[in-house]
Amino acid sequence: MAYICEICEKKTIVGRSQRHKRGVAGKRWRKKAPATRRVFRPNLQKATLNIAGKKTKMRICTKCLKRIKKSSAVGDYKNITVG
Repeated sequence: MAYICEICEKKTIVGRSQRHKRGVAGKRWRKKAPATRRVFRPNLQKATLNIAGKKTKMRICTKCLKRIKKSSAVGDYKNITVG
């Protein structure tokens, strides 16, 4: 199963991690450390949602979960409750 939010389709992205850009107390390093590749993953949670009267288990990001708890509606889903 892919690491994707089932509501907003937020997914894993690849970026770079910089070790240090400048030296201690603002002085410059002679050689800058190489930028290493890293992975940014969404914070997915397993939640049981009531969608139109049916209980459905979904893996959703915390942003969507917060939005559902606040307004009980996300995008195409109009009648959603958590639990």
